[in-house]
Amino acid sequence: MGRNIGSSCRLCRREGEKLFLKGRRCSTEKCGIAKREFSPGQHGLAGQRKKNSNYATQLRMKQKVKRIYGVLEKQFRNYFDMADRSKGVTGEVLLQLLERRLDNVVYRSGFSESRNRARQVVRHRFVRVNGRKVDIPSYHVEAGDIIEITGDDTQRKEFREVSKLFEDRAIPEWMEVAAENLTIKVVKLPARADIGMNIQESLIVELYSK
Repeated sequence: MGRNIGSSCRLCRREGEKLFLKGRRCSTEKCGIAKREFSPGQHGLAGQRKKNSNYATQLRMKQKVKRIYGVLEKQFRNYFDMADRSKGVTGEVLLQLLERRLDNVVYRSGFSESRNRARQVVRHRFVRVNGRKVDIPSYHVEAGDIIEITGDDTQRKEFREVSKLFEDRAIPEWMEVAAENLTIKVVKLPARADIGMNIQESLIVELYSK
């Protein structure tokens, strides 16, 4: 699968807000958007953000959500098609599918400082789901699943230290986390109210419905 290898700070600057793609660095003075709060590139003049059309607003929302969850265009479109075929509100189902990704679960639990790092943790086979190793970041968890972060003593110690660094990060109500044991239990599937990000999913639905 392809991936973005460019600057993460440029992505935040393009969306005009922090997307927290680099973990701890996003909360320091080294954050790119904190130093240059204008769009990247030669046309991104400081202090000048042009007014977007309806289409541009919808497009930017789609790009923002893609970048938050670290998925590419084709994969994102597949998620939308799945949501559109499912029962329920399409936009909410779309966000639920993204939230249920295994890399997102590892990130939201506090065992990783960013979704990009969580994706590496999954890829490197540090994660077990119901006792079975899973190395697919897009794996969808189900209610009742038990996720365990594995590794040798040194690696497990590092995961616990990361968890302590981000212990102020709110753990979603749809999961239970045992930081000392490095385990996560999916209590229920995530609801829209559990996601808690500044996302207007209706704009994405409007964009793909044209």
